[in-house]
Amino acid sequence: MKAKKIILQFICPDIPGVLASATQFLFNRGAFMTEASSFSDPDTKKFFSRIAFEKEDSSDFNLDILEAEFQKELNKFKIEGRFYDAEKPCKTIIAVSEEGHCLNDLIHRWKIESLPIDIQAVISNHKVSKDLVEWNKIPFHYLPVTSDTKQDQEKMFKNVYLDTGSELIILARYMQILSSEFIKDIEGQCINIHHSFLPGFKGAKPYHQAHERGVKIIGATAHYVTEGLDEGPIIEQDILRVDHNASPKSMQESGYDIESTVLLRAVRMHSERRVLLNGLKTIVF
Repeated sequence: MKAKKIILQFICPDIPGVLASATQFLFNRGAFMTEASSFSDPDTKKFFSRIAFEKEDSSDFNLDILEAEFQKELNKFKIEGRFYDAEKPCKTIIAVSEEGHCLNDLIHRWKIESLPIDIQAVISNHKVSKDLVEWNKIPFHYLPVTSDTKQDQEKMFKNVYLDTGSELIILARYMQILSSEFIKDIEGQCINIHHSFLPGFKGAKPYHQAHERGVKIIGATAHYVTEGLDEGPIIEQDILRVDHNASPKSMQESGYDIESTVLLRAVRMHSERRVLLNGLKTIVF
C-alpha cells in the first residue's frame, strides 16, 4: 500500500517541550517524518512549525479525528494545529482583469502538473481571457463591475468560491479592490500580486510612480489580501534593475516576467502549506 503523505502546521506560545510533544504524538501513530521546519519568534514569543510525514497504513487515518486528538493532547501548549493531505491539490479560483500574463503562467503550470493547485474557475470583469480559459476547459465567469453593481458582483464572486469548495483565491492582476466584508471572509485565503516592491509604490500605476522617482530597481510582491490596500502579509518578492533609460512602458514590459514568477512562487508556497501568518508578517518554510 502506498504511504499517505500528510502535512502538519501549528502555532502556539513558545513553550519548552512543544516540538517534542508534537513529534511524539506523530510517532505514537506510526508516522514517519520526511521534513520538519520550525521558528521561534523572539518578538511575539510564538512558535511556528511545519512537519511533513508519511503513514504506511492510512486506512484508519482520518485527518479530522487526528486534528481533534492533536488539539486535545497538546492542549496545555494552547496549540493551533491543522493537518493537510499533501497529495490533494489546493482548489483554487483565479480572478483577472485585462492583463493575462500571470493567468497564462498559472494555467500552464496547472496543466503540466507542476503546481499543486486545482483550478476550479476563472472570474473576470473583462472578456479578454474568455477564449483562453474555456479552451483549457476551465469554467469562465464574466462578472462586470461598477460602483452600482459592486455588492451584487462580489456576492456572485463569493458564491463561485463557496460552490466550488475552493480554498484559495488568486488575484492575478485583478484590478478591483475587494470590500472589507468580502476580505474578512477570506483572510489568509487570498493572494494578490502587486507590481512593485512593497511597501513602496502602493495602489494604482506603480510603474509610473517608480518612473517619477527615478528608481534603479523595480519589483513585484505577492501578499495576502487585507483591508489595507497592498498592505497584507508579504509571501514573496523579487526585483529587477533598471536605469535612467527606462520608461513606464518599458518597466511594465520588463515586469511581466517577474510578476508571474513571484506569484507562482507564492502560490506554490501556500499550496504546499509552507506559509503561516504571524500578524502583519509571514513565516515561510
